[in-house]
Amino acid sequence: MSSICIIPARGGSKRIPRKNIKNFFGKPLIAYSIEAALESKLFDKVIISTDDEEIAEVAQKYGAEVPFLRPKELSDDFTVTKDVIDHALNYLKGEGKSYDYLCTLYATAPLIQAKYLIEGFEKLKNSDAVNLFSATSMPFPIQRTFKLTKDGRCEMFTPEHYLTRSQDLEEAYQDAGQFYWTKLGESSKEIMFGKDSIPIILPRYLVQDIDTLEDWQRAEYMYEAIMRVEK
Repeated sequence: MSSICIIPARGGSKRIPRKNIKNFFGKPLIAYSIEAALESKLFDKVIISTDDEEIAEVAQKYGAEVPFLRPKELSDDFTVTKDVIDHALNYLKGEGKSYDYLCTLYATAPLIQAKYLIEGFEKLKNSDAVNLFSATSMPFPIQRTFKLTKDGRCEMFTPEHYLTRSQDLEEAYQDAGQFYWTKLGESSKEIMFGKDSIPIILPRYLVQDIDTLEDWQRAEYMYEAIMRVEK
């Protein structure tokens, strides 16, 4: 069985400029994803899909391959990940390369650990599911959440649970935003979070999506805490 890891990493990050190669504890952010993929020893290739020559250079320095530069029309704020992955797979198909398993790995996951990539692959391989993705439990009951109205007042999403005890509410989970395994060649009309998918549950202290500067700072705090424990 062959598998490929594709890491999307465009150069046009707006909220955190040059996010994918911004320094995170001595290494560019993307290096953590590349190193975890290589450490897992699961992949025939670890490739980066980027439109940016500097990102390509950094990725190659850390051991990834950059067989092409992504076209500009697939590198704007409205491009979805599926189109980026399809472009990469079609390119590789044109080179005569095909794979049994795909792992889409995000470049902004400095807390990622190779062991969960391995566990996820084994879990998917031994199941009849088409997809597997990293997930984590919600830190609070989603049934108790609320929104703000136009006049700044509170409005619960499920007011019928206002008096329900937290321990009596069903636990909810969320996408961890790290990696997504897929069995190539098996079709599914379901969304990733549908019945054809299974999750691998990560501890919450290893999950932090990085979209804003606040996210970045929180990821730094979490990484420092993990490093202190490991020492």
